[in-house]
Amino acid sequence: MKALILAGGSGTRLRPITHTSAKQLVPIANKPVLFYAIEAVRDAGITDVGIIIGETGDEVKAAVGDGSAWGIDVTYIEQDSPRGLAHTVIIAEPFLGDDSFVMYLGDNLVKDGITALVDSYRQSGANAQILLAHVPEPQHFGVAELKGDKVVRLVEKPKEPASDLALVGVYMFDKNIMDAVKAIKPSWRDELEITDAIQYLIDQGFQVNPHIIDGWWKDTGKIGDILEANRIMLDVLEPRCDGTVDEESELHGKVVIEEGARVINSVVRGPAIIGENSVIEHAYIGPFTSIYYDVTIRNSEVEHSVVLEKSSILDIHGRIEDSLIGQNVEITRSNRKPKAFRLMLGDSSKVDIG
Repeated sequence: MKALILAGGSGTRLRPITHTSAKQLVPIANKPVLFYAIEAVRDAGITDVGIIIGETGDEVKAAVGDGSAWGIDVTYIEQDSPRGLAHTVIIAEPFLGDDSFVMYLGDNLVKDGITALVDSYRQSGANAQILLAHVPEPQHFGVAELKGDKVVRLVEKPKEPASDLALVGVYMFDKNIMDAVKAIKPSWRDELEITDAIQYLIDQGFQVNPHIIDGWWKDTGKIGDILEANRIMLDVLEPRCDGTVDEESELHGKVVIEEGARVINSVVRGPAIIGENSVIEHAYIGPFTSIYYDVTIRNSEVEHSVVLEKSSILDIHGRIEDSLIGQNVEITRSNRKPKAFRLMLGDSSKVDIG
C-alpha cells in the first residue's frame, strides 16, 4: 500500500502567512502540520509516499527531503496549478500504478493517527473507504449522505447539506479510483472533485465504506483552526527542559523548553513550547502558546498564539493573544496603548504597537 500526501494549494484562507510559505509547513506545537501527516502514514506501516507539490514545492522539498528522517521513501509529484483533488490522482498514476493507497490532505490533522483506519480498510476488501466527522457547518466541506451503513451520495460544499457528516481529508482507494477520476468532468469550480470520483464508484456498484471518526480532527486551513489544533497538540506534550531557565523564572504545567532556548526572569505557563535558540526575557508566555525557533520575546505577554521562526516581540505593554505571527516579524512598542491585540501577520512584517 502506498500513500499520496497533498502539499500543493495556495492557502488563500491563511494569507498573508501563505504569501511566502506553504500552509502545510505552518507549525502546530512546533512541528509543521505536514509532518503529522507523514508520521501518520509511516505509523500505519506505509513507507512508499508520494507528495503532491505546487508553487511552494521547493520549500516542501527542503523541509521533507528524501523522507529518510521518517524511514520512508518520498517521490515528489508536481502539479502545475490547483485543479482539484481528483486531478492529483491522475498525475500520480505513474507513482501509484495498480496499488491501493491512502490519500491524505497535508493540512489536515487527525490526532489519533490513521493506523486503525488503514487496518480496517485492508481487512474489509472495500474498493474505497472515506473518513467522516460530524461538523457544525457542513456547507464548507464535502458532505456524505448515508442510508444505514452505506454511502449513497456525496456533494462538495453543498448550499443545503443533506447531513452534518463532512469528509475528513483522508481517503483510501484501490486501483478502480483511477478509472473514476478519468471519467468525471470538472465541477463549477473548474476542478476535478474527489467527491465526484467517489460518487462514480458508488454509482458503478463499487463498495465504498464510510468510517465516522470519534477522535479529534481538524482542517488547519484557517487561523482559528490552527490555534485550536495547537491547543490540542500542546496538551499532549510531555514536559521537558533541554534549554536553560534561570532562577528568577517560573515554569507552570506542561512546558517544553527546546535545545538552546533561554528563559530569563520570565513566567511560562503551560501547555506551551519554546523553540530552539529562542529567548524569553522579562516576559509572560501564557497557556496554549507555541514559540518556534530563533524567536525573541522581551518585556511582553503572549497567550494562546503561534509565533513563527525568527520573529521578535519587544516591549509590548498589552497582551498579544489569539494570534498567528509569521516568520521574521518585528512587533515593537509605539505611543498608543491598547490592552490586547489580535494579529495575523505575514512574514517579514514590522508592526509598531503601543
